[in-house]
Amino acid sequence: MPARDIYHDAVIKALTADGWTITNDPLYLAYGGRELYVDIGAERVTIAAQRDNEKIAVEIKSFLSLSPVSDLQEAVGQYEIYRTVLKELEPKRQLYLAVPKRVYEGIFSERFGQLILNTIGIKLIVFDEQLERIIKWIS
Repeated sequence: MPARDIYHDAVIKALTADGWTITNDPLYLAYGGRELYVDIGAERVTIAAQRDNEKIAVEIKSFLSLSPVSDLQEAVGQYEIYRTVLKELEPKRQLYLAVPKRVYEGIFSERFGQLILNTIGIKLIVFDEQLERIIKWIS
């Protein structure tokens, strides 16, 4: 199993405060003889009687290296692999990339970051690591 991100516990607390139940920590995926671990699987029961529970998978990225572009390349590659496998195994589960507020206000607010987000269609959870709360959901 891979090492946990430094913000793992903060994101768990933020999701729980936002009404999500953590169902998998980590979310295990196996496909074609390979094993993958998305950081968190969660679900939220909806009130409407005819809707299914919402299910998400969350990959947490801290962006702590000296190169935000390198961090973004790694995050996007991992996100795309997880999204592709989830489409096969759990097509109703939505994948999100969780990033701290400083990352969203940094590379993701730049023209470059916006191009990558919008072209690839990355769904983001922006969290405050000190308050352990979700600031923004971007779908």
